[in-house]
Amino acid sequence: MSQDIIHVYLMPGMAASPLIFEHIALPKNQFEIHKLEWFLPESNETLGHYALRMTKEIKHKDIVLLGVSFGGVLVQEMSKHISVKKLIIVSSVKSKNELPTPMQFAKSTKIYKLLPTNLASRIDLLAKYAYGDKIKKRLSLYKMYLSVSDQQYLDWAIENMLNWNQEDYNPDVVHIHGDDDSVFPIKNIKNCIIVKNGTHAMILYKYKWFNENLPRIILEN
Repeated sequence: MSQDIIHVYLMPGMAASPLIFEHIALPKNQFEIHKLEWFLPESNETLGHYALRMTKEIKHKDIVLLGVSFGGVLVQEMSKHISVKKLIIVSSVKSKNELPTPMQFAKSTKIYKLLPTNLASRIDLLAKYAYGDKIKKRLSLYKMYLSVSDQQYLDWAIENMLNWNQEDYNPDVVHIHGDDDSVFPIKNIKNCIIVKNGTHAMILYKYKWFNENLPRIILEN
């Protein structure tokens, strides 16, 4: 008897391109990968409504939803509208209580509204005047993996990340987190699978770990 293929939908992090999943490979006799992409939010759109619109991109039933960073927040919101076989978040948070203190401060003071998000569309210009190989390399990576540089999107995404109010999370969510994550420090994270030396960008640099472990994580009850 042929085995049913499990459809795995991957959601990248804030403004990121599906290219961040370029090294993720699962056994093709068991899984089929589908990569989701960010689209522009409507004016004053709530995260819940955006998540509902994103579910229109899901073409299969009984799926696996995996989201990275802010994409992890989004897939949790999506799972409130559709039934999923497995919900996985990577380098993300399960509730507002796992947000680090600086983010909670930014939320309370609304200082995030002063961020120059308009500069994201000018990476080429920034790279031209950047000093030092390390900074130039980082800007080059941003250019490669950034898919949305629209200021409206970035303002919306930052505001919705910082103001996400979820307290009670789905107890079945699988949380994979690196112990060297500088964006969401591991000290604030509870009930997760810890990846040793995993940074916030470990979906790129620890892909071998994911390729070895995701099939088991997906299939286990």
